[in-house]
Amino acid sequence: MPKTMQDFVAEAREKTGGSISPGDAEGLVLDVREAHELADDGRVPDALHVARGYLEAKADLTNEGGEKALHAAQAEGRPVHVLCASGARASLAAATLTEMGYVARPIEGGLKGWREAGRPVEGGKGRHR
Repeated sequence: MPKTMQDFVAEAREKTGGSISPGDAEGLVLDVREAHELADDGRVPDALHVARGYLEAKADLTNEGGEKALHAAQAEGRPVHVLCASGARASLAAATLTEMGYVARPIEGGLKGWREAGRPVEGGKGRHR
């Protein structure tokens, strides 16, 4: 039987040990949303942004053009808390990072959950403030 998106997300959450609540997401927050989503919906202050489509390249330790903050987190064993709009892409991204040797977990509920937990968001077009 073919897999659904829900199947992939469930498997990804198993690989990462589940998601983390927005209130517990401290340290490196990796936002894997697209640039237009950041412009429209706002961004988490101090979060690292790497669009999901570039994640493997930017996280690859052998890529000299990769994202240094990610590489440092992996080298030091620091967790990477992954954020997207709703949690599905973050789950898939966190599972990929886990397979690449990172300690990574998706943030439950994505940006919506982040906002509902009272965590800061800056910018955006104001429709979610």
